[in-house]
Amino acid sequence: MSLDSKIPSGPLEQKWDSYKSHIKLVNPANKRKYTIIVIGTGLAGGSASATLAELGYNVKTFCFQDSPRRAHSIAAQGGINAAKNYQNDGDSVYRLFYDTIKGGDFRAREANVYRLAQVSANIIDQCVAQGVPFAREYGGHLDNRSFGGAQVSRTFYAKGQTGQQLLLGAYSSLSRQIGLGNVKMYPRTEMLDLVVVDGHAKGVVIRDLVTGKISVHAGDAVVLASGGYGNVFYLSTNAKGSNVTATFRAYKKGAFFANPCYTQIHPTCIPVTGDHQSKLTLMSESLRNDGRIWVPKKKGDTRNPADIPESERDYYLERKYPSYGNLCPRDIASRSAKEVCDAGLGVGPGGQGVYLDFSSAIQRLGEHTIAERYGNLFQMYEQITGENPYKAPMRIYPAVHYTMGGLWVDYNLMSNLPGLFVIGEANFSDHGANRLGASALMQGLADGYFVLPYTIGNYLAEVGFGKTPSIDHAEFKKAETENTEKINKFLSIKGKRTVDSFHRELGKLVWDKCGMARDDKGLKEALQKIPQIREEFWKNVNVPGSGAELNQSLEKAGRVADFLEFAELLCLDALTREESCGGHFRTEHQMEDGEAKRNDSKFCHVSAWEWKGVGGKPVEHREHLEFENIKLATRSYK
Repeated sequence: MSLDSKIPSGPLEQKWDSYKSHIKLVNPANKRKYTIIVIGTGLAGGSASATLAELGYNVKTFCFQDSPRRAHSIAAQGGINAAKNYQNDGDSVYRLFYDTIKGGDFRAREANVYRLAQVSANIIDQCVAQGVPFAREYGGHLDNRSFGGAQVSRTFYAKGQTGQQLLLGAYSSLSRQIGLGNVKMYPRTEMLDLVVVDGHAKGVVIRDLVTGKISVHAGDAVVLASGGYGNVFYLSTNAKGSNVTATFRAYKKGAFFANPCYTQIHPTCIPVTGDHQSKLTLMSESLRNDGRIWVPKKKGDTRNPADIPESERDYYLERKYPSYGNLCPRDIASRSAKEVCDAGLGVGPGGQGVYLDFSSAIQRLGEHTIAERYGNLFQMYEQITGENPYKAPMRIYPAVHYTMGGLWVDYNLMSNLPGLFVIGEANFSDHGANRLGASALMQGLADGYFVLPYTIGNYLAEVGFGKTPSIDHAEFKKAETENTEKINKFLSIKGKRTVDSFHRELGKLVWDKCGMARDDKGLKEALQKIPQIREEFWKNVNVPGSGAELNQSLEKAGRVADFLEFAELLCLDALTREESCGGHFRTEHQMEDGEAKRNDSKFCHVSAWEWKGVGGKPVEHREHLEFENIKLATRSYK
C-alpha cells in the first residue's frame, strides 16, 4: 500500500500559507461543540491543549505525572532552534530546512521540514511573550549558540535548562485555560487504549493511577503527544515513566507505526557506572561548543588527563571532521566515541568513556563565562560523579536519547486512522533518520502552537459537530472490559520475577543487537529471543498489590508488556532496512572510512507498519520520499 501524505501542491515555500488559506474552518460559535482529547502535557501536548482551548474547543488533557509541568520535556537542556539570523551569520529559513533534511540523512519529508523551519521564528516570539527567560547578550538582545550539524548560531537557550523554561511557558498558558474551564485536566492518569468507532478515533480508556479506577472518555478527535520509546532499551536518558504505551496501543487499533529503527544515540551522557543504574544522565550537546572531545593516543593510558600532553591526545572529531569538529551531528559523534572505545582508547572504569575538556575554553574565556553558560550542567555533573569539571575533564559516553520513529502522520499531523492526530516525538514526521540538536523542542512547540490548531480544525469541519459518540457505545464497553481483564491477568500470574528484571533483560538484548550498530546476525538473534522473553513474562512475572490502589509495579507491567511486543517491531524494521542512515547503522553497509552508506535506490521511503497480532508479521506500507528542492547527496561533515 502506498501512503498518501496529503502534501499540498505548489512551490515549497508557499505550501503552508496556501494550505492555511484554503482549509475548512470551524465557526467560533461551533468550536465549543467539539471535544478534543489530548494525551501528554510536554511541550507538544501542553502547547496544543492551551492553544486549542484558547480557540474555543473543549479540551480534556491527561498526563501520568502529578502535574503537567513535570512532563519529560522539562529535562531538555541545550536549546531550541529558530531561523532568525540574529547573529547575522547567514542563517535563513532555507538553511534551517536544508540542515534539518541533511542532518536527518535525507529520510524526512521536505514539506513538513520546510514548514517547521518557517514557523520556528514565531515560536521564539511566542515564548518571549510568555516570559521565557532566554539568555541575552550584554545589550539585551537574545543570545544564540551553535549546535551539531550547523555552521550558524541559531540555538536560543536558557543556561542548561531550556526545556524547563519553555515548558513553564506552555504550562502558564495551559493553567490559564484550566482556570477558565476550557481545559479539564486529569493528572496521575494513564491511557490504556484508543477507542475507534466507525473507523474514526473517538475516545480513550483511562486508568486513575491513584485509585485504580478505569474510565472511558469520548471526543471528536484524539491527540497523542506522549513522547518517544527510548526506554525500550531500559537504560536511556529518558525519565523512567516515559513509555511507548499510548502510541503502541494506537498501533494495535490500526494506526501505522513508522520507522521504529531510527533511534538516536546522544554522544554526551555520563557513562554507566554499574548494574545498579536504572537510567542515564544527559549532558547537553551545547557543551560541545566550548568543550573539546579527546582520548589518549596510547591504549591503556591511565594517567591523570592533566598529565597527558597535547601531542599525546587525539581530538578525534576535530581530526575526522575538520569543517564541523566537535559540533558534528549526534549519530556521527556517537559512533566515533564507540570506535575509539572499542579500539581500547576509552577512559574511566571499563574504558567506556571519552574526555570532554573545558580547560582551553576556561583559559580563553574565564571560569565565570563558562559558569554563566553551563553552570547548572556542571553542578549536576559534579553531584553525580563527585568530580569538578572546572578542574578536570568530564567523562562522557553515548546513550539512547530521542526516537525519530513514531506513528505515521500525513501533512495534517493525522495518522492513517482518521481523527487520531500525533504530535511531537510521538510522530515520525520531521527528523528523518537522525535529529539535529535543539530541534525536538522546535518540533514540539511548532506542532502544538502553530500547526495542529489549523489542521485539526480542517478535520473537524469535514466531520461536523454533534457526532461525539456516547460512552455507552459498544466499542467503549468492549475496550473497558478488555483492559480490565488485562490488568487482572497481570495481578493473577504470581510468578517469581520482577517486572524490572524482564525490562532489564529486554533492554540489554535490544541495546546489544539493535543499538549503536546493528547487523543481520544480531537482529535475527534478537527476533528469536524477544518472543521467548515475552512468553516467560506472561508465565513468570510477579506484580504485587492490587489494581484498586497506587501500584507502580502494575504501571510498569503494562509498559514492559508493550515494550516486549514493540521491541520485535523495532528489530524487524532494522532488519528490513538494508542500508545505513543517521541513527540506523548496519555494519554491513558502510563506506571504506566507516561512514554510513545509504541505498537511495531501494530505501528512499518511510516504512509504516500495520499490526497483525502478537507473533504475526506486521505488514509494511511505504511512503516514497520525493526530493524536489534538495538534491540527494552523500551526507558529509568533513
